[in-house]
Parts: sequence; structure tokens; C-alpha cells
Amino acid sequence: MRAKISEDLKAAMKAGDKQRVGTLRLINAAIQSAEIEAKKPIDDAAVLAVMTKMVKQRRDSIEQYTNGGRPDLAAVEQAEIAIIEAYLPKQMDDSAVAAAVAAAIAETGAASVKDMGKVMGVLKAKYAGQMDFQKASAAVKGALG
Repeated sequence: MRAKISEDLKAAMKAGDKQRVGTLRLINAAIQSAEIEAKKPIDDAAVLAVMTKMVKQRRDSIEQYTNGGRPDLAAVEQAEIAIIEAYLPKQMDDSAVAAAVAAAIAETGAASVKDMGKVMGVLKAKYAGQMDFQKASAAVKGALG
């Protein structure tokens, strides 16, 4: 994945696509920061986690910019999200998340909200980068509660 990002960065630089170059450099910087924090090279799953976090941060920024009356800055953040999401696996829809939650509950034998950690652990292991775990957490609580 990192090699693809680097190749795309070079291509964007040659094409003069400033928005794409800036976003890809931000991705590389975030990955390097995660590696420094981990004190070793990170695997693709960790890269996906970093990029998912970047998308979440940008969505929060869009909300704040929209509430603050700055649609121009919100548009820049939305463009960055589009570039970052091109590297992420396709996100699961609500029905697929519900099915995955039900399967994880059955797999772990979870019976109450106390078992939520087990279920979330299974979901994170199987569906890293493919689902919004905040929504999945709410679904698990609803199913177990």
C-alpha cells in the first residue's frame, strides 16, 4: 500500500495536481508518525487504521467548518477525504454491518453488554478499514442491550 501511495505521489507531482500532492504527503507523514510511535515499520492493517482516522478527523472538520459558515474550507476537507478513501477498502453498508455484528456475537457467545469488548475485538480483526466502528459499537450495544 505504501508503495502505491508513493507512486501516486510521484505521478501527482508530475501532473501538477497540488491538492492530490498535498493530501498524499499528509498520508505519508501520518504513516511515518505512526511508525515512529510504534518504533518499527507498521503493516497494512495499521496503515488502514491511520487512514481511517484521517478520514474521521476530516469529517469532524467539515462539520465544524459548515457550522462556522466556511463552506470553502469544508470543500477542501471533502476533497481530501475523496483522495484518502480511494486507498481504503469499500466501506460496508448498514445491513452488512448488522450481519457482521450478529455473526461476531454468535462467534463469541456474547450474552450481555459486558461481552462487548470480545465482540468488538472480533469485528476489528476481521473488518479493519471496512466498517465504521463507532456505528458498529452502537449496533453491538443495541443487540446485546
